[in-house]
Amino acid sequence: MKKLFYILILFLLFGCNSNNNSEIGINPLPNFDAMWDYQYPDSTETAFNNILKGLKDSAENSYDAEYQAELLTQIARAQGLQGNFIQAHATLDSVRNMLNKNMKKGSIRYLLERGRVFNSSGEWEVSKPLFLRAYEYGVENNLDVYTLDAAHMMGIVEPPDKQLDWNLKALKIAEETSDTNCKGWLEPLYNNIGWTYHDLSKFDQALVYFQKGFNWREESGDENGARIAKWTIGRCLRSLKKIDEALRIQIEILTEIEEKKLPEDGYVFEELAELYSLKNNNELAKKNFNLAYEELSKDKWIVINQADRLSRLKKLGDQ
Repeated sequence: MKKLFYILILFLLFGCNSNNNSEIGINPLPNFDAMWDYQYPDSTETAFNNILKGLKDSAENSYDAEYQAELLTQIARAQGLQGNFIQAHATLDSVRNMLNKNMKKGSIRYLLERGRVFNSSGEWEVSKPLFLRAYEYGVENNLDVYTLDAAHMMGIVEPPDKQLDWNLKALKIAEETSDTNCKGWLEPLYNNIGWTYHDLSKFDQALVYFQKGFNWREESGDENGARIAKWTIGRCLRSLKKIDEALRIQIEILTEIEEKKLPEDGYVFEELAELYSLKNNNELAKKNFNLAYEELSKDKWIVINQADRLSRLKKLGDQ
């Protein structure tokens, strides 16, 4: 679940992109940022490629070149989220060849997505200078929404003792900017700051930010986001050794998933397994470890980057 925030949703997740690409040229062009579905990068890539094909097939060919460059950065992002890193870099190479000094948004988005592809492929040290350049470029050119994104990514790739400063920089932009597109960053930042405190074993502070994130999601009517944010509260309560409270929350989430016939969630099963194990309920722990393995082993990122985690789940589920 933490990976979901830090890499995907994180990633970013949510209503934070500029919508200035909705009308360029004579005819309105699609606002591709609003079409993102981070849970399904494959279908998102297809949708973006259809837009790109429409541009190339246009008899007028009157679109803004920067629009195409920005669109290609998001195609690369979708490719990276699917683990197609070579393809993503090739797409970004084509963007690099298109850019000029007047394409400010295209340039910063190129830096961000090149960094994200490196980070997703495990080359986070290579990604760090790209995110830093994006942050500095955004400050110089008053591109708040992308400056915020860059600070947020620096808060992911830096070690824990530096993450907090970057996330607080991003939060300051989100809270103070006049760009309403930044407001959707508040919950992901609450989440990231919460995880940073959690990684530093400052669980009480972490819980404060996880609760802020949950409240923001509930107030905005985002049921799926609220459910994920609720999971983080439960996870933090386990770290605080409040096992019964944590278990109650995870059971509530599981019940909601079942009642609404939502897709099964391996992160919920995994957390239930850990909690039942702490309560010495070996039968339910084993059952949930097994369910967690079945679901999380379908996640390509976890298979590539967290093989030990899957191996442990399988072992505990088979006992």
